[in-house]
Amino acid sequence: MNKTLDYIFPNPPKGLDPAALDLRAIPEHVAVIMDGNGRWAKKRALNRLKGHKAGIEAVRETIRCASDLGVRYLTIYSFSTENWKRPQEEVVGLMDLFAKTMLAEVDGLHEENVRVRTIGDLSALPAETREAFEEAWLKTRGNTGMTLVVAVNYGSRQEILHAAEACVRRALATAAEGGDPTAPLTEAEFAQGLYTADIPDPGVVIRTSGEMRLSNYLLWQVAYSEFVSTDVLWPDFNRYEFLRCLLEFQSRDRRFGAVK
Repeated sequence: MNKTLDYIFPNPPKGLDPAALDLRAIPEHVAVIMDGNGRWAKKRALNRLKGHKAGIEAVRETIRCASDLGVRYLTIYSFSTENWKRPQEEVVGLMDLFAKTMLAEVDGLHEENVRVRTIGDLSALPAETREAFEEAWLKTRGNTGMTLVVAVNYGSRQEILHAAEACVRRALATAAEGGDPTAPLTEAEFAQGLYTADIPDPGVVIRTSGEMRLSNYLLWQVAYSEFVSTDVLWPDFNRYEFLRCLLEFQSRDRRFGAVK
């Protein structure tokens, strides 16, 4: 990181001290559940899609701030496998919003040396949306800065099933070659079948809007992640709320099952 805390947080609200952030303890991977767009819109007598559009600026600011602080991976939960149950008008609007936003933002992300990739099943997305994500990956895959991981049509249970199926295929291939298909399976071997096989587990999961659940998000990967919940609705989330969440993360005593 070559930007100072004063540069990243130029106008902190009273009582919030950016200097309290330990830059040596920034989590390598931050995962975010962006919740509250619908409630934000409802409070303003707007339709839900207006809330999703309002949340784009929060995404921009979080990406910029995380990158400036030296976060290596930022994963955002954009659309779950369960979100197809929402009203068709909202789903169609979201898919269109994903495509337009990705195409509009990719040049700026590329200039910031951010690499964009997705996790989830893109095959079910409309062609325009799928192509926008694929274009972003192709344009930025050589970048060496922060990796922005967009979880879209993502469900952790489905991901775990996908990894289990990969293990079964490997066992069958081993048996066909005369090997022992019943050899003990390690966690590392199982994790190779996950969408996040080459990504470190999150140090912290941030969820906005005050909810206290994971919603089928990275269930395997967050076994030892810290969980930070904020009452702020996603469209109102900004760099100072992100700072508060990181300070809360750094206040935790992470023992990973051991005794200190």
